[in-house]
Amino acid sequence: MTRDRLLTGKLPPRLLERLLRWRGAPDPRVLVGPGCGVDAAVIAVGRHRLILKSDPVTFTAGRVGWYVVQVNANDVAVMGGRPAWFQPTVLVPPGSRASAVMRIARDIDLACRALGVAVTGGHTEVTDAVTRPVVAGDMQGLLRASRIITAGGARPGDRLLLTKAAGIEGTAVLAQERAKELGRALPATLLRAARRLRDLPGISVVPEALIAARHGASAMHDPTEGGIRAGLHEIAFASRVRLDVDLDRIPVLPPTAAICRHYGIDPLGLIGSGALLVAVPAARVPLLLRAWARRGIGGRIIGSIASGRGVRAVRHGRRQPFPWLVRDEIITALGRIPSVISPRMQPRRSDRTPARQRRAGGDGQRVERGHT
Repeated sequence: MTRDRLLTGKLPPRLLERLLRWRGAPDPRVLVGPGCGVDAAVIAVGRHRLILKSDPVTFTAGRVGWYVVQVNANDVAVMGGRPAWFQPTVLVPPGSRASAVMRIARDIDLACRALGVAVTGGHTEVTDAVTRPVVAGDMQGLLRASRIITAGGARPGDRLLLTKAAGIEGTAVLAQERAKELGRALPATLLRAARRLRDLPGISVVPEALIAARHGASAMHDPTEGGIRAGLHEIAFASRVRLDVDLDRIPVLPPTAAICRHYGIDPLGLIGSGALLVAVPAARVPLLLRAWARRGIGGRIIGSIASGRGVRAVRHGRRQPFPWLVRDEIITALGRIPSVISPRMQPRRSDRTPARQRRAGGDGQRVERGHT
């Protein structure tokens, strides 16, 4: 394989950074634009701040309409906004049944109603460019927090919090997509519990993100593809800080642990919608944890923010290698091979960016990095 051939999964960050230099026409209303490591864009529309997000679901065809709403809503919420409007693009292969398309539309409707989101349009198409249904979502919302929150706002001295557990979405997807295979190796009760994870604790982080925004979160990030591992590295890169993380404090639910053992994969690298990473000033941690607990949301401190770069991980008190993975562990489970980013493949940091664009704050200030 030549060096320029891409494997399944996310683009290597170095390549992504090169692509994101092409930003179209300049527009001063773009407060948060494209970049590596932050979840969505923010646009100034008069006195309002509009949050824009687009994301597809490609790993599963089961309840794909429901999943696509959740993952897009999450990325609006972690910016401090409430999801409000949604437009899906639904692509199905030739020969698909009309009932399958109706099921996707119904799942989108149900998920949007539960979140108070209006479906405002979209596109549907039958095409031989796909071999199973693929749905890409476009979610918009209004900023509700007093400032723009991005993954680039973590500061030395902050504490790092995590809600729920690692690999929730990936566990539910594998239990659905590999049901027969896993059924021969694992107890039926465990597989039922794995499938239920998409509903309980669920893959939505909208409630906990809005609560964290009200309680002074410095940074938030929704660890989707690449899981908790990628999410941690993305916060460190976007914020230009070091994350000191205790891996023993990251919860892994029994169904996730069992399925990951079966495939020989790392639960911390498994697609992780349902968990929320939050950096928050130390003094605000007790109030935030209590606010989550009142809503039945489990959260805990898993580390802290320090000066430096990257992620320093410990397990049982000893330093552990913790590389940034290019691809999600679910790809291994689905029969493909992930690879690790070497130091030379990690994104380069430029000191030539104007200081006014490096501020990841609020009050309409521009920030350097946006959604990926």
